Amino acid sequence: MVWGCFAASGPGRLAVIDGTMNSTVYQKILKENVRHSVRQLKLKRSWVLQQDNDPKHTSKSTSECLKKNKMKTLEWPSQSPDLNPIEMLWHDLKKAVHARKPSNKAELQQFCKDEWAKIPPERCKRLIASYRKCLIAVIAAKGGPTSY
Repeated sequence: MVWGCFAASGPGRLAVIDGTMNSTVYQKILKENVRHSVRQLKLKRSWVLQQDNDPKHTSKSTSECLKKNKMKTLEWPSQSPDLNPIEMLWHDLKKAVHARKPSNKAELQQFCKDEWAKIPPERCKRLIASYRKCLIAVIAAKGGPTSY
């Protein structure tokens, strides 16, 4: 399992998770990777973290951690379609890593890091730019199928 982040300016850090991710592991990943990525991507103070409603993201301890570390999150309705644009990058990453045919866990982890670093900032910019259209289409379809 991996955790990653990105902004319109490009990909941020990618963290490899060994074992099961729970709220504690998730909070550690946020503490070790978000601020560094914000600086690396040269984001302004108004950046917002988007995550889904996974229980480890919405737990009381995670909510307190986010508040304590002044990380503003995008409000996300429960049982909503997964519209996080990072899903497109996960698809790209899986394709690129699969093409390299890793033969063991160490190679898999390294290939993930290598390929994540190769994601063009322009790809990230396009995903963010098209996000509004995607949301409008989903609202118009009342949560049903769209071309996105």
